[in-house]
Amino acid sequence: LMKAHIAQIERVNPLVNALVTFLPEHALKAARALDKQLAQRSRQRHPAALPPLTGLPIAYKDLLPTKGIRTTFGSPIYADNIPTQDNVLVSRLRAAGAITIGKTNTPEWGLGSHTFNPVFGATANAYNRACTAGGSSGGAAVALAQRLLPVADGSDFMGSLRNPAAWNNVF
Repeated sequence: LMKAHIAQIERVNPLVNALVTFLPEHALKAARALDKQLAQRSRQRHPAALPPLTGLPIAYKDLLPTKGIRTTFGSPIYADNIPTQDNVLVSRLRAAGAITIGKTNTPEWGLGSHTFNPVFGATANAYNRACTAGGSSGGAAVALAQRLLPVADGSDFMGSLRNPAAWNNVF
């Protein structure tokens, strides 16, 4: 599963710029560790239930501090920012079994109806690269539409989640 998503990201992301931080080695290491746990678990008589998102790759919007992973907020002043703690959403999704594969693009500070920032540039619409992906969750919406990820996070104040979802045909 992880290798398939990595291959899709490597093939499609250069065309759309949805993922701005890509961590294939990190994700593969976590997936291999999970595979070992699952092999051991299969030998147990009554194994405990797995968390609901076990093994699914996820890339967090580049507004969510993610421990040890560059989080820029789309701003040059945070271009080299490496948080020391996870945002609560990141912590909860990790506890639910999701495996971090990267970060998705966003406008600077998440403010705007177009996913563009001076650190990573623009994210193209999933179906017409000449059109906008919307904002501020445009990177997440395009990643879903192009099947780079099976699940993504987003946030919304004035259409930041709804517009990119609608413009990239995802929900």
